[in-house]
Amino acid sequence: MDHHPNNTIGDWRTASPAPMDGHNGTGCFAKHISEIVTGSITLLVCLCGLLGNGAILWLLGFRIHRNPFTAYLLNLAVADACFLLCASAFLVIYHMPMLTCFQPELLRVLPLFHSMVLFTYSASLYLLTAISVERCVGVLWPFWCRSHRPKFLSAAVCSLLWALACVLAGLVYFVCDLGHSEHCWTVLGTLCFLNFCLFTPFMVLSNVIVFTKLRCSPWQQHPARLYRVIFLTVFFFLLFGIPLSIQIFLNFFVYLKLVFEICLLLASVNSSINPVIYVLVGSYRMSTFRGFVRVALQRVFEDRPDSQEVGETPVMDIAA
Repeated sequence: MDHHPNNTIGDWRTASPAPMDGHNGTGCFAKHISEIVTGSITLLVCLCGLLGNGAILWLLGFRIHRNPFTAYLLNLAVADACFLLCASAFLVIYHMPMLTCFQPELLRVLPLFHSMVLFTYSASLYLLTAISVERCVGVLWPFWCRSHRPKFLSAAVCSLLWALACVLAGLVYFVCDLGHSEHCWTVLGTLCFLNFCLFTPFMVLSNVIVFTKLRCSPWQQHPARLYRVIFLTVFFFLLFGIPLSIQIFLNFFVYLKLVFEICLLLASVNSSINPVIYVLVGSYRMSTFRGFVRVALQRVFEDRPDSQEVGETPVMDIAA
């Protein structure tokens, strides 16, 4: 255990082994075997997740009619895909010295990927919170959502959340990763407070309110599949995504190499699982296998009550 107050995700500055003789390569590999195995599993998860999120981006971008809700999911898929891509690059560069037993020049760009992982992870959290809050507002005040909701609200909220995540990750990069400034504690404290103490509680509270409200009203009046998707997405984020936020906070006090690796693996699972949730929820009780994936996603994304299926006359969107 070491104390590293200026670090956020992992101790990438000191984890890389020093240059060694090539004949000691086996010993170098054995020394880091647990990290390399965990990193390899994470890379495999990232590749599968990139395929799934890529399919969602293609379908939402070109094949499925967009609505305010799919605008959020499209941005969430972008954030998840970028997180998986950055995490993959980070892990490849991070583990390269452990495999070759010398420090390549690529290690100089590691702080950039480190901050990009933070940026995309935070963006996913903020977008998922926005989805939860908007659905909560739609359940509590449906008339306002139908009649007075600004047309470009989704685009405006997504833009602001991307900007917030970019500013925070940029501050971590310039103040902590490059500058090693005494103000790093303030930057990391702000990041942890927003992620763990503000956005996460809002996300959880919104879903508790929605669940409680829907328990008192017939599911048929609401797009049940849509809410199942939100509940499952939030549940798996709490299960797999939140450990990375906890690790960032605990890294103020103590750092364990393997904890970082495991938290990054869990966060990668979280960013990879959403396409699976969409397809499973959309395909539940589906009677046709023609265009299976596209139809399953339509059943989720078109935001209709369960009494209506794809192909029937749509009712007014609850968030339109």
